[in-house]
Amino acid sequence: MPRYAASVQYDGSCYHGWQSLKSGLPTIQAEVEKALSKVANHPVNVICAGRTDAGVHGCNQIIHFDTGAERSERGWTYGANTNLPDTIAVNWVKPISEDFHARFSAQWRRYRYVIYNHSIRPAHLPKGLTWNYRPLDVERMQEAAQYLVGEHNFNSYRAVQCQAKNPVRTVSHLKVSRHGRLLVIDIQANAFLHHMVRNIAGVLMAIGCGKKEPVWAKEVLDARDRKQGGVTAAPWGLYFVDVGYPEEFGLPEIDLGPSFAAPLLS
Repeated sequence: MPRYAASVQYDGSCYHGWQSLKSGLPTIQAEVEKALSKVANHPVNVICAGRTDAGVHGCNQIIHFDTGAERSERGWTYGANTNLPDTIAVNWVKPISEDFHARFSAQWRRYRYVIYNHSIRPAHLPKGLTWNYRPLDVERMQEAAQYLVGEHNFNSYRAVQCQAKNPVRTVSHLKVSRHGRLLVIDIQANAFLHHMVRNIAGVLMAIGCGKKEPVWAKEVLDARDRKQGGVTAAPWGLYFVDVGYPEEFGLPEIDLGPSFAAPLLS
C-alpha cells in the first residue's frame, strides 16, 4: 500500500507517553491512529521517529503509515485534526517512498528542555515548563555541557530500566541559553537513551545553581553508573522538536518549537 509521512505536535502532559498501551490508558499514538483511521475508513497503524515518555511534549514528531485510502495531503491533515483532541495536531502529511521509515531512516533527533528560572513558580504553562527557583548560571551549565558532546558511553545518564543494548550515543550539539526568565537546553544526537535528556538536565541544573562544579558532568559520564548521577529532571518542559532525514525524502521543514518560545529561539 502507498506510504505517507506526517508531522505531529502534542502536549504530552495528560498522556501516558507516545506508545499505545494494552491497559487502554491514553497515549498520543492511540489518538493519532484513531483519527487517521476515521479519515482512511479503515484501521491505520503508525510508526514514530522516537517514542516519548509520559508528560513529554512533541513539536515535530515524524510518523509514517501505510494505507490504500486515497486522500489529498490537505484532506489527511485537516481530516485528522478534525478528529484529534485539542492537545494533538498534525502539522502536515505527504506521500513518501516506501523506502522511508520514520524510525530507521532518521539520522538524528533533537530535544529542547525549557526551564522557567524565577523565585516564584509560574501559574501559566505549569506543565509546559520546568520551574527552578534557584538562580542558574548559564555559563557554568554551558561549560559542563561541552563534556557531553561527542561519542560517549551514556550509561550514567540513562534510566535504570532502559532496555537499549548499547549505551553509546553521539551528541552533536548541546547548548544552554538564557532568554529572560527562560533557560533552554538544546540537544541533538543520533539517538537517545531512556531519560537521557532529563538526566542531563538534572546534572546541568545542579551545576547551574552551584551545588556541583562543571567537571562533575564529566565525572558522572566517566563513572558509567546511574547511581553516580543526579536527580532525573521532571518531564515538564521537555520537547521533541526535530528529526533529521536524508534530503532525498524531501520532508517539509517547520519552525522549531516549542511555539511559545520560538520567537526567542530563532
